[in-house]
Amino acid sequence: MSTNPSAGGSAPPSASYRAGRAAGRLRTFWQSVTEGIRISELWSQFQAEARTSYGLYSRDVDWEKVRRGKRWKQPFRAAGALFWAMLMKLSPARRLLLLAAIAALLFFSFQVETQRGSVVFISVGILSPGVLLLFLLLALELADRVTMKRDLEIAREIQRWLVPEKPPAVPGYDIAFLTRAANTVAGDYYDTIPRSPVPSAASGNDNLLLVVADVAGKSVPAALLMATFQASLRAIEATGTALIELVRGLNSYVWANSQSGLRFITAFFAELEPASGDLRYTSAGHLPALIRRTSGEVSELKEGGLPLGIEQDEQFPIGQARLAPGEILLIYTDGVVEAVNPQGEEFGRARLLNVLGPCDAANSAAEILDRVTHVLDGFVGAAPQHDDLTCLVVRRNLAN
Repeated sequence: MSTNPSAGGSAPPSASYRAGRAAGRLRTFWQSVTEGIRISELWSQFQAEARTSYGLYSRDVDWEKVRRGKRWKQPFRAAGALFWAMLMKLSPARRLLLLAAIAALLFFSFQVETQRGSVVFISVGILSPGVLLLFLLLALELADRVTMKRDLEIAREIQRWLVPEKPPAVPGYDIAFLTRAANTVAGDYYDTIPRSPVPSAASGNDNLLLVVADVAGKSVPAALLMATFQASLRAIEATGTALIELVRGLNSYVWANSQSGLRFITAFFAELEPASGDLRYTSAGHLPALIRRTSGEVSELKEGGLPLGIEQDEQFPIGQARLAPGEILLIYTDGVVEAVNPQGEEFGRARLLNVLGPCDAANSAAEILDRVTHVLDGFVGAAPQHDDLTCLVVRRNLAN
């Protein structure tokens, strides 16, 4: 009988073929784990997460106590203090689990025996009780994180319902808006609300209320206050009250729930009369809105008062402006100008003005937003986003 492999069937795969398949499986595994992110971006992400984690734990460390005593002991005291801060972030049951895991690792991995005068270190490897306990702790923490992430995703969906999905269609105007949350949920808010100049008048010749707000803080607390702000704004606006009374009413509500000024809101309010382009506006401690004039000059809308929730009797004077044909209104939050690059340098107002300056009536509102975000993203690079950012652009058409 022939022993030639080709005589009895196909030849076995060559070594190069097997190596190619193994390399292919490794690439697929790597793509799945990293989601196609480049090594440099993964490293930047790790650094950002490490800084955030260190900041979370280091806030609970008494650094004055760490620095006392001999200098050579300070790294050990710092490590111990950070470990204790991390331990106290866990539930009592998980604290015990972590301590048990560490004790088991020390006992099983560093048990010492003496054989004929020599020292032997015995380890039971990856299946040691300490490692298994750490995996159990990791699984419990991961389950909590997944549950929290799911809840935050639901909260983000609810938050999206609270703001306009698309810009309103206003004859003679082009409107666009953009928001980016620093975390899953945000504390920024924007809205465009048609409102009749006369409460009893039928809609069809409505003014447009433009609102951009920024709740102090980030993540869940800011998002909750943003939701209550939206509900209050809509409730007061529905009464047909004048702009100044609307802002004062919102201030009274925020002040009553501000926890002695800890929870305040900056906001910019503008009521646009489409037929004339007239704007009545006020700023509650917010960055001035910008109008890019047809001459290329950029003017600021500065009239206003303190942030909402600081002083119960704040008056919020109303300013007047006009958006002429071809002119552009930009309302934004401080997350735009305070965005930082990897060197810690802020984007700043001057760069924003440099982006807005060349824009004109030939650019749509969406194109203007694209220009701002393109320049901003190029400046920030791989640096993490530290604050929510929101922009609202209104361009009056030349044909109007």
